[in-house]
Amino acid sequence: MAKRVYNFSAGPGMLPEAVLKKAAEEMLDYQGSGMSVMEMSHRSKVYQSIIDGTEKALRDLMNIPANYKVLFLQGGASTQFAMIPLNLLKKSNKADYVNTGEWATKAIAEAKRYGDIKVVATSEPEVFNHLPELDPKEFRADADYFHMTTNNTIFGTSWKKYPDTKGVPLVVDMSSDILSKVVDISQFALVYAGAQKNMGPAGVTVVIIRDDMIDFSKPETPTMLKYKTHVDGASMYNTPPCYGIYIIKLVCEYLLGLGGVAAMEKINEKKAALLYDTLDGSKIFKCHVQKKEDRSIMNIPFRTPSEDLDKKFLKEAAEEGLTTLSGHRKTGGMRASIYNAMPLEGVEKLVEFIKKFDKANS
Repeated sequence: MAKRVYNFSAGPGMLPEAVLKKAAEEMLDYQGSGMSVMEMSHRSKVYQSIIDGTEKALRDLMNIPANYKVLFLQGGASTQFAMIPLNLLKKSNKADYVNTGEWATKAIAEAKRYGDIKVVATSEPEVFNHLPELDPKEFRADADYFHMTTNNTIFGTSWKKYPDTKGVPLVVDMSSDILSKVVDISQFALVYAGAQKNMGPAGVTVVIIRDDMIDFSKPETPTMLKYKTHVDGASMYNTPPCYGIYIIKLVCEYLLGLGGVAAMEKINEKKAALLYDTLDGSKIFKCHVQKKEDRSIMNIPFRTPSEDLDKKFLKEAAEEGLTTLSGHRKTGGMRASIYNAMPLEGVEKLVEFIKKFDKANS
């Protein structure tokens, strides 16, 4: 059997080995049903127990209040860039956005098709290497919602706290740090996240939406892009991404077994501190994000002084079983995505290799 590598991919990210093994065990026969989850009717009682179990595990993990619905949708977080304005621009047709990276930029461009969108803060001029200062005087009191991206996969920044929007509903894209640290869901009106970094495989998008945000949509909104359609259909208006939802269930149950999100947060902080300390203490490596308080614990972009040295690092790292460390084309260099499923040993092995490479090439 081929040896598994340490996969530092930004997404799809690695999954816990215990989850993959459990899925493999149940592949041909899910709990005596005589069939795989992949070939099971989503209208069956067995599948209903799977999707209900997924929602329960996610609610338990994130402590989701009763006045929020949990939806399992398709189309990635990118479809949410349109769904959000189509469903939430209901009074003033205005929304405020903070631009902290690639996905925020795309969300803004999409929202501008439907309403009056104001970028209240951005760190684009500095290639998003820090979080911008938020000036409450820039916020519009009559905005229908206020949008932020919690963690920036490409540039490696992350919000630790959120602004007081004075009652304007706060909407967040949590695709790359959901389940990585404890958050109070009640501060948000809507949370959305693609599953393929911390929750499961690509193909499922989780939306956690407060009850008062559901009923409205613009008249031109397609049926499939209305939150109410999916709330009324309990995420089964059409065939959902059944197998992906099942994997999310296994991941959530695995995390509950570890002690939940609070236990995972401690491990994640330890992994990130180990890697940042090594990079900051090296002679040739430099982190993209220099402001320590702005740094992500999930995605860590870094580089050497030259492209040739970056290429050498990537080649030699891959030979050591440390893969998918290439940085995004916008930043170049390297990026280590150390999501929940990346074990501490993987980060320790990377740190050991960085120290060795630093010594040999400085």
